[in-house]
Amino acid sequence: MDRFFRISERGSTVRTEVIGGLVTFATMAYIVALNPAILGNVKDGAGLQLDFGQLVTVTALVAGVMTIAMGLFANVPMALAAGLGVNAFVAFTLVAGRGLSWADAMGVIVIEGVVMLILVLVGLREAIMNAIPDGLKRAIGAGIGLFIALIGFVNGGIVIHPEGGGTVVALNEHFRNWNTFVFVLTLLVAAVLMSRRVPGALLIAIVTGTVAAMIVNGASDGTPVAYATWPDKVFAAPDFGLIGDARFHVFTVLGWGAGIGLVLTVLMANFFDAMGTALAIGREADLVDAEGRLPQMRQVLLVESVGAVAGGAASASSNTIFVESTSGVAQGARTGLANIVTGVLFLLAMFVSPIVGIIPSSATGPALVIVGALMISQAAGIDWSDMGIAVPAFATMTLMPFTYSIANGVGAGVVLYVLIALGQGQWRKVHPLLAIVAAFFVWYFLRGVV
Repeated sequence: MDRFFRISERGSTVRTEVIGGLVTFATMAYIVALNPAILGNVKDGAGLQLDFGQLVTVTALVAGVMTIAMGLFANVPMALAAGLGVNAFVAFTLVAGRGLSWADAMGVIVIEGVVMLILVLVGLREAIMNAIPDGLKRAIGAGIGLFIALIGFVNGGIVIHPEGGGTVVALNEHFRNWNTFVFVLTLLVAAVLMSRRVPGALLIAIVTGTVAAMIVNGASDGTPVAYATWPDKVFAAPDFGLIGDARFHVFTVLGWGAGIGLVLTVLMANFFDAMGTALAIGREADLVDAEGRLPQMRQVLLVESVGAVAGGAASASSNTIFVESTSGVAQGARTGLANIVTGVLFLLAMFVSPIVGIIPSSATGPALVIVGALMISQAAGIDWSDMGIAVPAFATMTLMPFTYSIANGVGAGVVLYVLIALGQGQWRKVHPLLAIVAAFFVWYFLRGVV
């Protein structure tokens, strides 16, 4: 095991990898319930509404299989699951907005995944990543740190997106409740244990928060902490009925122009979300080389592309690398063994999904905040005195959390970098591939993003 995963070579241990895999699963487990809630909330034109139990099965199944595949094939601690944003695009744009059937909508995801797979096999995705300047790569990592911290605050119920105007984000008006207590308690436990370099600090903090939430729910008459209650049943039989239910009639239903436009829109979002996330995790795990490149990038992107195909074919939506994997990396995970642990837990979740649901977001949110604090340090390597890189880098870092999208931040940074370089008369430093990507992002923004 040590030789296969190169555990000692990367300065890790089996125990550390197992704990890292547990932490990653704990911070990602919400997707087993959230993805079915999003996809199962819409009826297609024929009145078909996807079954919640079947969606739980395929969500956990594809996440488990693809996460294990990433660990075995690429040997990196990067877990996969149904991507948020793309699943909402499938439900509310392809099905509810464009009138596609669920089978045809999932067919769009399969097509997009096949196109990404081809781009990986010909080396284009890796070449594009290598064309991005180092300052922007660092900004991507720091931006993801801000993004994942905001996710932690939002999921933990501390920060909300107000309706009807007002500030972009605000403190929850119900701030004085037990949910806040659990969040702050978990955050303090995690921060103290991390500062004292206690092994398994994040896992201990998540367990502490979950136990505290269950105690509060059992003893308090006030506002309960969501999900942190013992379920009526522990086991749930998996239902594989949705697997293989994908069709490819999108071009017949919408026409070739609209169909290609939708495929490209999803492709752009998945394409750069995965690349940015993989690079940020690789840098955080000290897996990049002296030039800031991830040696396993082709294998990583190959598995991620297959994840999109598998997710569409199983009606789970496109599976991609989750930024929550950084929580396992922060705990010390450096190899694919952590992925094996996370993947096995996802597969077990098909049978014990009620148990998975007891972990409250107020206990996992603080872990993401801690990870964000660690990742923001990547911004220190950016040359802030050079406006040609400082402005694009700052746009990348800020737009990721502000727009809740990694792809939007990457796109803004690339477009600004190319335009500023041209304005400076330094067009020679712009790689031709980067100029092409910038042009595609202009189209992406003007058309309407995922």
